[in-house]
This record gives sequence, structure tokens and C-alpha cells, in this order.
Amino acid sequence: MLETDQLTTLPVDDDDALDDVAMPLADHLEELRRRLFASLVAVGLGAIASFVFVNPIVWLLEQPAKGAKFLQLAPGEYFFVSLKVAGYCGLLVASPIVLYHIVRFILPGLTRRERRLVLPIMVGSSALFAIGLIFAYLLLLPAALNFFISYGGDVVEQAWSIERYFELVLVLLFCTGLAFQIPVIQALLALTGIVSSDKMLAGWRYVLVGAVVLGAVLTPSTDPLTQSLLAGAVGILYFGGIGLVRLIGK
Repeated sequence: MLETDQLTTLPVDDDDALDDVAMPLADHLEELRRRLFASLVAVGLGAIASFVFVNPIVWLLEQPAKGAKFLQLAPGEYFFVSLKVAGYCGLLVASPIVLYHIVRFILPGLTRRERRLVLPIMVGSSALFAIGLIFAYLLLLPAALNFFISYGGDVVEQAWSIERYFELVLVLLFCTGLAFQIPVIQALLALTGIVSSDKMLAGWRYVLVGAVVLGAVLTPSTDPLTQSLLAGAVGILYFGGIGLVRLIGK
């Protein structure tokens, strides 16, 4: 017969058991510091690389505003716009590395079953963010900007501040990319046991109202087409997230 102290050293063959020995708080903080530093370095290098090619990037982001011309209204305005564009692009380029460090930091606290879902969630999150950017660039931006250009186009000349334009464009692109993370958030909430797919489905009325409000807040124009595009996309993503949660058995 095994002694008591021997029994405590036997490995636990439980799929939900944690595999790693608990780390001291100081070690956790040190690891967090290292991973934050590595993420910031990645974002900085991405921003520097983006700044080298900032003129083609600016040209690409100007294309949805056909019919308008851009003005530099103050000395150095375009320079600071270039820095802002490079910063956003650096964050975008470095996002896989940042996501990797986030996952590596939280991985020791996950069970084996949860770890198997990490890679699909990472890939899905990155894909949804990219789809959100494409959706905003190809559909939301042209619809919103065409509304502004056509409204009063025969009365006033469309000459826009380059800084104000890029504030609008960059915020709309990234907010739409974040809005497309809804299915990922639903999956994480279900995996942690906070909410089930049945509860998500029961609250569909509130979600539809929230989607309309989100469409009104994020879209810069007041035309119903642009707001409906984003609200419809949010609604589709939410119900798609419910289907995903049911596929993983939650």
C-alpha cells in the first residue's frame, strides 16, 4: 500500500487540471514586465517601418474620399499625421506579437482543454479584426464619405483638413475591427462559465438595440445606409457567435 506522502505526489490525470506549478507573485510581475517591454518594442519597430512607407499608406487611406482634396492647415500638420498613421500601422503590424505575449502570459493559468482552444481563438480573432478593417475600408468609409461629399457639394468646395480626416478614418477603422471581435468575446465568456448560449439568445432584443446604437455612435455620418451596414454586421456577428458557443458545447 502507498504511503500518504507518496499518494500526494502522483500525477493527476484530469483534463481540466492545471499542469504548471504556481509561480510567486514577484515572478509573475517580472514576466509581465518582460512581455510588456517586448510588445512595446515590437510596436515601436512596426511604427518605424510603417513611417518609412507612410506616403503610400496615406495615399491608400485617401482613396475612399474621392472628390475631396486635402489641405495642410498648419505647419507640420502632415508630419504629425504621418506619425499618427505610422503609430496605428505599427500597432496593427505588431498585433500578432502582442497577442502572442498575452497568450503566453495567461497560458500557465489555463487547463489543458482551454489550452487547446487558444490557437483557434487567436487565429479567429486576427481574422475577424482583418475582416473588420476590410469591411470598414470598402463599405463603411465610402458610404460615409460620399454622404459628406454629396451633401452641399454644389455649394461648397470639398477641401478637408488632412489631420481631421485621418482622425476620422483611423478611429473608424480600428473601432470597426474591435467591433468584429464580438464572437471571440462571446466564446471567452462561455468558456469561463459567465454566460451560456441560451442566455445570449434570450437577450437578442437588447443586442439589436445595442447594435443600432453602436452603428450610430461609430459611424461619422448620419445617413441610415452607413449606420445600417455596421448595425447589421454587429447583429450577424452576435448570432454567429451564439452558433460558435453552441459548437463548443456551451
